[in-house]
Amino acid sequence: MDELNKLEEKRMNDINLPAVIHNTSPALIALTQALGVPRDVIASDDEIQAAWGNLPRAMQRIPPELRDKGMARMCVAVASGLFDSAINYVWNASEVELRNKIKRFGLNVVEQVTTKKDFDESKLNDLKSAELLSLCLQLNLITEDGYFFLDQCRDIRNNFSAAHPTIGDIDDHEFIVFVSRCAKYALGNEQNPVGVDIQGFMNALKVGRFSQEQANEWIQRLNNTHQAQRELLFGSMHGIYCDPSSSEEARLNALGIVQNYRDTLSPATRSQLIDRHQDYIAGGDGARHKASQQFFEKLGLLGLLGDSERHALISNACKRLMGVHQAYDNFYNEPPFAERVFYLVSDGAIPDTAKNELVTTVVTCAVGNQYGISNAATPFYHHIIRNFSPAEVSIMLTLSTTTDTILGHRVRSYPRCHSAFKELAKMINPSSVPTATRSIYEQWLR
Repeated sequence: MDELNKLEEKRMNDINLPAVIHNTSPALIALTQALGVPRDVIASDDEIQAAWGNLPRAMQRIPPELRDKGMARMCVAVASGLFDSAINYVWNASEVELRNKIKRFGLNVVEQVTTKKDFDESKLNDLKSAELLSLCLQLNLITEDGYFFLDQCRDIRNNFSAAHPTIGDIDDHEFIVFVSRCAKYALGNEQNPVGVDIQGFMNALKVGRFSQEQANEWIQRLNNTHQAQRELLFGSMHGIYCDPSSSEEARLNALGIVQNYRDTLSPATRSQLIDRHQDYIAGGDGARHKASQQFFEKLGLLGLLGDSERHALISNACKRLMGVHQAYDNFYNEPPFAERVFYLVSDGAIPDTAKNELVTTVVTCAVGNQYGISNAATPFYHHIIRNFSPAEVSIMLTLSTTTDTILGHRVRSYPRCHSAFKELAKMINPSSVPTATRSIYEQWLR
């Protein structure tokens, strides 16, 4: 059934122009003779025939709803050999469609994403052709390739069409190329993104906690707009999350929307977010800097931050974990602190400066004390240890031989801790054990 529908759609979209050269040729000869001008002031029969034969394929990209009186007049002009008039008709249709694309994008949104103030339909209609193309490129309604080729068409129309005194003539090949470019980049069925009303979106974020349906609606609207506006909105949502005056509902709304794009954030968006984060550091804005760190952590993008920041985050998390581990009722209080360390170290390579503190903390807590371990926290410790790098494995094995550390003391003093460390050593992949500490590793496996 789908194949039949496609065939029917193709049949309805096919363009079959009638043969005209046998009728128009005598008329053109008679007309030029009557005026006393040479026949070659108009395109030759061969050029008309060639253009007429290639025109259906070029027009195939133009949606049926856009094949209006302008397209009909273009065909009449081609049949008469008036290529300079024909390109004017197709260019006018292209400009009309580009202006309609901007209307569909949203005139109110144009003002929000550009420097144009009080932008309305009258100002849209007043745009010159070059300004129209530039605005369409800025709004991502045409690609850079489309802008390049349409700008060439604009130049051809200004110098070779009946709209202005011409500096020369175009032949059938140049005419078909002109129509093809207009059809592909201005009139064709390319996706027309719809802009997001930025002010409306910002207000919605701050009104109250999004329901799932409301969040899905805004995500769909973001999906339907272009990349440049999404990047702008991601930056705005990062700002809302980091603003101390923002309500918790607004912060959660902003974070929830961005989390849907975590794995598809463009390099430009990531760069923009890092720049904003660094601006908070440079400006000494501690509150926003800390919130920005949380933003990157919640998105699982801590790997984008510098080693010094990741060191500070991991070090502080380890200190809090070790403090809870050594406090009263540690078996029940450790899990959330262990989970935070797990997520911090799971997001990218661990800075060299933080390795020693991380390994010491995780292995000490995983071994536990003479009374036991925190069962709920143990899976986090085991996962981290299984993913230790050779450098971290070396630190772990060396710690077991020391006497001035909590871990060394426990391993030597309590049989339960000694057995626990031995089980941890078995989790290490032999290929990750450096040569310098292999003898220690083999002793633990005996």
